[in-house]
Amino acid sequence: MIRGLYLITDENRDGRLAQRTEAALRGGARIVQFRSKLMSADERGANARALKVLCDGYGALFLVNDDPHLALEIGADGVHLGQNDMSMSEARALMGEKIVGVSTRTIEQALKAESEGADYIGVGSIFPTSTKEDAEHVGLQRLEEIRRAVRIPIVAIGGIDRCGAAQAIDAGADALAVISAVMGDSSPAAAAREISLAFNRRLSHPRGRVLTIAGSDSGGGAGIQADLKTFAFLGVYGASAVTALTAQNTLGVRGIHPAPPLFVADQIEAVLCDIGADVVKTGMLFDAGIIDVVAEAIEKHALLAVVDPVMIAKGGAHLLREEAAEALRRDLIPRTWLLTPNVPEAEALTGIEVRSEMEMERAARILQQMGARNVLIKGGHLPGDAVDLLLTGKDLHRFASERIETRNTHGTGCTFSAAIAAFAAQGEPLLTAVGRAKDFITEAIRTAVPLGAGHGPVNHWQGRKAVTGDW
Repeated sequence: MIRGLYLITDENRDGRLAQRTEAALRGGARIVQFRSKLMSADERGANARALKVLCDGYGALFLVNDDPHLALEIGADGVHLGQNDMSMSEARALMGEKIVGVSTRTIEQALKAESEGADYIGVGSIFPTSTKEDAEHVGLQRLEEIRRAVRIPIVAIGGIDRCGAAQAIDAGADALAVISAVMGDSSPAAAAREISLAFNRRLSHPRGRVLTIAGSDSGGGAGIQADLKTFAFLGVYGASAVTALTAQNTLGVRGIHPAPPLFVADQIEAVLCDIGADVVKTGMLFDAGIIDVVAEAIEKHALLAVVDPVMIAKGGAHLLREEAAEALRRDLIPRTWLLTPNVPEAEALTGIEVRSEMEMERAARILQQMGARNVLIKGGHLPGDAVDLLLTGKDLHRFASERIETRNTHGTGCTFSAAIAAFAAQGEPLLTAVGRAKDFITEAIRTAVPLGAGHGPVNHWQGRKAVTGDW
């Protein structure tokens, strides 16, 4: 019952507590713990009731921190207690069959809580945190020791963000308690979705679901075909919504037949209302109408979107109508989790010249200011080593590989972004996902087998071997 993202609310300083909590629920929060030290009794009651209604609507559990009487009064699902609150026996007598959890720091406290009938225990602080001044840093090793000692669910708490989530789950946490990493984020839905993905690392293969929204490449080297190959080889379930049919081969694009925007929307909804998706990856969107329906779906379903802004084919054919570029900037980039332009695409979107790593960074920051949550500028078009720059928040990360002299690079951009989406859907943090995808695409380019008379496709099969070590 206690599984997944466990949201602890903060004070209602901005008057948007319910709005931010609902966004987190849309993003995947499964448990909400109402915690407030500064509200009056009336404010506490009113806010608790409002949040209880929200949780009921999303099928999430609602717990009250430290106050079993308030929990009973508003019909909450349970209460969470600290070590200095009432005893477990008193709480159980008061709460009956409702959920009772308790914070612990040691194996002894955890065993005691389990023996006295706690439904779950909180363990923390796992990482250093500024949210709670008296929090003791217990670390991942203590979490592992407690996991081996008790059988009831464990909620890891303290300093957990998108980077530490995977580590806490691997150490044995059944749920991850977060406060500022979600409630303090400018997009609580995206932050919650990203942290929630970490739980996919416990699934069996196919691990995670990715929906690609892109054009069909009849030659099989790029577009939908390249994406689905990548998903299958990396062990995720792939679904698709086709935006356009293309007649193309290694020599170039002969013709493009776009799908009506409403039919693209119908494909997307057909997948999402039944199979669902952990990550959406977009490629060739072709026109403004299609961009609009994709942006609407991302917003409606609070999806993490890896957006590859495909604009021009390797052979020179335009894959995005001129008037659609503005729709991309206006409607899609602000809803993008990771934007993955190459150098020419970054130049077209920002209007600046990109001829160096310094200019790549400048372009990335401009695109971030346009609304993209994270930006990966792919530097394969520049001379020297193949260097990609990832901008996350204020931090810049550099991924480099030796340049491989080959003409067989058809589908490189599609495959790279699809691999990132696949690893993210499996629960890898973004930095890890990009790093592993970089290894995948580098080997796929290095081992490309010449096919056709033009730019041949990359080798997805050998790319898989580089990152999995099998087959």
